[in-house]
Amino acid sequence: MKQGYDLIGDIHGHANDLSSLLNELGYEDSEGHFKHSDRKVIFLGDFIDRGINQKRVLDIVMPMVKAGAALAVMGNHEFNALAFHTKDPNNPSAWLRKRDDKNISQHIAFLNDYSSPKLKDELNEVLDFFRSLPIWLEVDGIRVIHACWHDEIIQSIRSMINDDNSMPNEFIVAANIKDTIEFNAIETLLKGAEHKLEDGISFLDKDGHERNEVRIRWWLNDAKNLGELAFGRYENDITELSINSDNLIGYSKDEPPVFIGHYWLNDTPAPLAANIACLDYSVAKHGKLVAYRWNGEQTLSTDNFTYI
Repeated sequence: MKQGYDLIGDIHGHANDLSSLLNELGYEDSEGHFKHSDRKVIFLGDFIDRGINQKRVLDIVMPMVKAGAALAVMGNHEFNALAFHTKDPNNPSAWLRKRDDKNISQHIAFLNDYSSPKLKDELNEVLDFFRSLPIWLEVDGIRVIHACWHDEIIQSIRSMINDDNSMPNEFIVAANIKDTIEFNAIETLLKGAEHKLEDGISFLDKDGHERNEVRIRWWLNDAKNLGELAFGRYENDITELSINSDNLIGYSKDEPPVFIGHYWLNDTPAPLAANIACLDYSVAKHGKLVAYRWNGEQTLSTDNFTYI
């Protein structure tokens, strides 16, 4: 009998929702961590930023992973946190992620929870936990990655990362240098595949930042225009643009089920395709904290979603 997994999407500091969801799934807080008699959790990353209970979330997640009651992959917010708190070896007076107003604003909830000098050791422990997180998991017939399963990119970096798919320090450094192999890999795998818009065309994202690249439904094997391919709602002058089908990534229906987070969905949870499920339903924007109860099936079912 295959191990049963409960996959949980982006939490973003919402500890009360996480506790409620674990209870709903039948996990009990015992011996210092939540556990289930015969199931395990797989967290899809983005534990931090935005919500008001950053530390409490990690106080739940980290003991579960340490005890073997859960697995986890890295989200783009954990990657950004490592860069924010790591000095640039090529410029020791700077950090890998600039500490400008925009980046501080995005990270302020985490900084507030770990700002006390008394928590310095705990902060370092959290950062070590982030460093230990794999970029992706392949376990018992499923795949788990924060934003995009891109097999070509995954194969290209296998020799550059650790055996457990976590990033060595030199990879983290290189991934913060634009246009390196490492940078492009993280941009796609943890932040999502994007389509660059024509010159002069842009839009404002959910945080009011101007963008000229559109997130795409990377698993589609066919699409005629950007309206079909785009992940999200855009104006007509964007959605009517034609696309080059040769640039599609695609994901075969014969491949193992893959679970992702990251995309801020807001409808009723359901599979994106027969073997693809996104579990980010915008808990940090008054949405849902979502789990999928996987029991070995190749074809994913709407009936297996649970949410708070």
